[in-house]
Formats: sequence, C-alpha cells, structure tokens
Amino acid sequence: MVLVAVFGVALLIAVLLSGLAARTVLSTSLLFLVGGALVSDGFLGLIHITPDSELVSVTADLALFAVLFTDGQHVSFAKLRSSWRNPARALGLGMPLAFVFMALLTHYLVGLDWTTSFLVGAVLAPTDPVFASAIVGRKEVPAKLRELLNVESGINDGLALPVVLLLIVAAGPTAAGHADEASIGKIALELALGLAFGILLPLAVNGLVRFRLLGAEPKLQPLLLLATGILLYGLCHLTHANPYLAAFSAGAVLAAVSPEAKAAFEPLGEALAELAKFAALLVFGALLTPQLFADLPWQGYVAVVLAIVLIRPASLLISLAGTRFERREKLTAAWFGPKGFASVVYGLLVLQSGIPQAEQAYTLIAVCIAFSIVAHSSTDVPIARMFDVEDLVGIPDDEDDHDNRTIGQERKTAV
Repeated sequence: MVLVAVFGVALLIAVLLSGLAARTVLSTSLLFLVGGALVSDGFLGLIHITPDSELVSVTADLALFAVLFTDGQHVSFAKLRSSWRNPARALGLGMPLAFVFMALLTHYLVGLDWTTSFLVGAVLAPTDPVFASAIVGRKEVPAKLRELLNVESGINDGLALPVVLLLIVAAGPTAAGHADEASIGKIALELALGLAFGILLPLAVNGLVRFRLLGAEPKLQPLLLLATGILLYGLCHLTHANPYLAAFSAGAVLAAVSPEAKAAFEPLGEALAELAKFAALLVFGALLTPQLFADLPWQGYVAVVLAIVLIRPASLLISLAGTRFERREKLTAAWFGPKGFASVVYGLLVLQSGIPQAEQAYTLIAVCIAFSIVAHSSTDVPIARMFDVEDLVGIPDDEDDHDNRTIGQERKTAV
C-alpha cells in the first residue's frame, strides 16, 4: 500500500504541475522517474523493488501495451499509403544502423563480448513516442513528421523482439534453456499470431456491434474499445502471441473501421495510457539506485551519451537523406529517438536470462533509458514550439495573408 500511496502523491503533484509542464521544460515523466528513485532503497527506503520482481515486468508490459494500443489509433491508413516511404526508411535503414553502431560502441568502449554487445544494441534500438508526446501530439508540428515518429515507434518494438530473443540464446550456454522459446519458427509464429489477433479481433467486435440487437449505449460506448484491448491482452499472453504488435495493429484497425468508437474511447484511452505510463515510470525509477549508477564505469557513461546524441541522430539522418523533409524536420526526427518501455521490458529479459554478462548489459541499458527520458522528455515542448515560430513572431499564415490582401483592396476601392 505504500507504493499506492506514493503513486497517488506523485499523480496529484503531476496533475497540479501539468499546466506548467506543457509550457516549459518541466516534465511529468521525469517527475515520476525521480519520485520512484527517491522512495526506493537507495534513498528514503519506502518501497523495496528489485529488477527480478514480477511487479516490474508486469507494470512495464502493461504500460507498453496500453501506449501502443492508443498510439495505433492515431495511424491513418489513407495517409500511410501515400507516405509509407519515410517510416520504411526509418525502420529498414535507420533502425539497423542504430543497432549496429550501438553494438560497436558497446564492444569497443564498454568491453562486452560481441554477442552481448549486439544484444544491447537490439534492446536500445526501439524508440518510444511517450517521452516526446509534445512532438507527436501537437498540431503545429508537421503531420508527416508526427506520422513518421508514431509509426516508427509503434512497429520497431515488434521488430526488435525476435532479435533480442535470438541473441539471448546465442549469448551463452547458461541461456540454453531459452533455446526452444526463441527458435526462429516460434518467434515467427508469435509475431504472426500477434498481427492476426490485432486485425481479426477488432473486425469481429466491429461486426458484433453492427448486429441489430446489439450495440452500446452512449455512456458505455468508451468501454467497448477498452474491453477489446483487455481481451486482446489476455489472448496474447495465453497463446504467447506478440502483444505489442497486436496492440498497435488493433488500435490502427479499430480507428479505421470504427472512427466513432475511436472518438468515444479517445479521452478514456489517453487517460489510461497516461496512468499506465506513470505507474511504470515510478516502478522503473525505484530501480535507479545510486549503486546502479556506481556500477557503470565511465566508459559506459560515454557510450550512453553517444547513444543519445550521436548514434540515433546519425542513423536517422542517413536514412532520411534525399527525402522531402525540411532540415529542421530531419533534425527533430533524428533527435527524438527516446528509449522507452520496450527497452525496459527487453532489458529485464536480458537481466533474467542468466547469460554471463547480463548484469553489465542491464546496467548499461537502464542508465541509457534513464538519461534518454531526462533528455527527451525535457526538450519536446521547446522544440515543438519552434514549429510555431511564424505565429510567435507575427508572420501571418495564408488565411491571415488573404484577409489582409482583401482589406487592402477594399481600402483602395474606397479611395
């Protein structure tokens, strides 16, 4: 109950400061991360959580599922059909480049063996728009940029998972027990099942709603998609289907086949996703003890900084070369590659795998995630507001310019 009370206090403070956070570099995400660290064993000792605790893995798993389910609902298939090339570049070239560059950095700078280094690269390759919500959610940011970041982050979690599982198997004999779980055929089946459930279940629910005798009354309509998400989550875990690919695809399908249900669910869905995110951040923050940071050598801190300020930006800039993005749009997309809940979940898989260098790899991963949350969640608002600079300096938009020309013509006529 101490954890519940701490969460309640942190949530109250976050809500009271949310208005200020929306206008400044103050971040509610960072507030929960720091709050979790303060009440952990490393400081006040109010809650006792270890990385192998079931609470950690379940909370991160639920948060990632909820966030991807709501993110998928922002995807427009019509827009995606006309602008699929940019997300494809980011996923097909930018993500592999970040994966390889991070592995090289980990091996030569931190000294982990090659397999574990590539494992770290795979864990840190996925991106998460949760910690850059002002970029993805603000209308002044160009739609194609928001679409790129949203689609990239929604799909790359599922793409990284099979690579992570296979590398865990390859990392050492102590992980041999995972060999059956991580066989290529089984991983492919899990991904296929996740995609199938994510497409078929929303279609089935939408079909049921159209029966004459069935249908939700207005006040219960938001619960229709919530029930679909809960059923999908349980179904994926019962069948070992990939829940993250299922969540994102289900959200996208629901938004396409039932826009009215999506509109009814949106306020509730966004609120639930925020709650799940805050809970996961609080729990993850409790793992960030002084001992964890002390265990990472200085070479590891150099690797973490380079991963955030060099590897992700360079990888995405290479993948977007020759596209029609403006220079500042490319730089924004390159910067916002935050490490989020997917990396937390996969990092915990590494720690619990029993491979020889599991603890060293997890320490590097955890510190990188923490630094990324601080860096990206505190810079999203200022950078998003840069796209609204024309309004800020008084340059009229097209509609204002048209109105000014009309007024000018009327004055000339009057003269």
